[in-house]
Amino acid sequence: MIHRRQFLTSATLGAAALLIAPRLVFANVQSERRFVFIIQRGAADGLETVIPYGDPALDGLRGQLALDTASLHKLDGMFGLHPSLERLAGLYGDKQALFVQAVASPYRERSHFDGQNVLESGGSSPYEFKDGWLNRLATLLPKSKEEAIAFAPTIPLALRGAAPVSSYAPSALPEAPDDLLMRVGALYDADPELHKLWSRAMETRGLATDAQARQDPAGVGKTAGEFLARPDGPRIAMIETGGWDTHSAQKGRLAAQLRGLDTLIGAMKDQLGDAWNQTTVLVATEFGRTAAANGTGGTDHGTASSAMLIGGAVKGGRVLADWPGLAQAALYQGRDLAPTLDLDTLIATVAAESLRLDPVLTMRTLFPDRPINKGLNGLVAA
Repeated sequence: MIHRRQFLTSATLGAAALLIAPRLVFANVQSERRFVFIIQRGAADGLETVIPYGDPALDGLRGQLALDTASLHKLDGMFGLHPSLERLAGLYGDKQALFVQAVASPYRERSHFDGQNVLESGGSSPYEFKDGWLNRLATLLPKSKEEAIAFAPTIPLALRGAAPVSSYAPSALPEAPDDLLMRVGALYDADPELHKLWSRAMETRGLATDAQARQDPAGVGKTAGEFLARPDGPRIAMIETGGWDTHSAQKGRLAAQLRGLDTLIGAMKDQLGDAWNQTTVLVATEFGRTAAANGTGGTDHGTASSAMLIGGAVKGGRVLADWPGLAQAALYQGRDLAPTLDLDTLIATVAAESLRLDPVLTMRTLFPDRPINKGLNGLVAA
């Protein structure tokens, strides 16, 4: 049985074909709305995702990475979506997807570990906080006395904090035979406390086995959608995806990564059914990549990137960007897309509107001492 009101879980899946080792994190709170955060670990190239084809400097910077403009899903007169994102392009046409450009967290260096720490913790600098903004978000909603649980060897940073979390990791030892498990269960039947603990362990084992059987992007999306669609299921989810660090051979690798992301979100939407209309999915990465291609067919660590909002609750069909341009003089440190929008305030605004929370309180709780941007209001339907 899944705990009804407060249930935090993480299911560690094996290596997926396209999205390396995705991991699911759920939080159960009292709400009919769903909020999903997908993190792209490795610094995804936002210039190759939401492509500013209307900027005259783009092709000169991108060289062999430049895509044929005719192959893009045109969003407006400036931006086009990567050809791999077919389902997201359809959702944009249905006004259920919104794309954001030139966005960045407060982090301005180029370390993946430090950048992810800032993004997950909600601090202004690496290791400023020991807990995560996802855990702090859960504290803003009604909770039960049930203890949270994570299916992972260690609890992810985003889940650490005041909300109680316990962990379970599948053992490397051989599986116990079913008849042995049944006999042990029979021994515990007469003891109320031991019976309760044993039953919970068996439920956890079953969930982990089921999740590990679904290792491809469609399976991950389906698993997330199944949990989120349940009447008594979780309402907050985080999906970790890897493989976005494209220093070489970026053209093919990024196309495959984006196709996997497109498949994952599409499968989740299909599984959610009518609950999709109550759902917001936010996709973001720790930082972007250099504006110019490098000498090995890839890009190096940069600064600003793109983010995505997808879902039936999103007021989509538009691109949100204070576009800084790609002319040499406009680049950050002469090499990166310059940030013009704060990722922290975007996350807080979307989380507050998605779960019908006070935006000022949400910003103060998730990202203490960071300024809120009230001009972002109206991204999600009330």
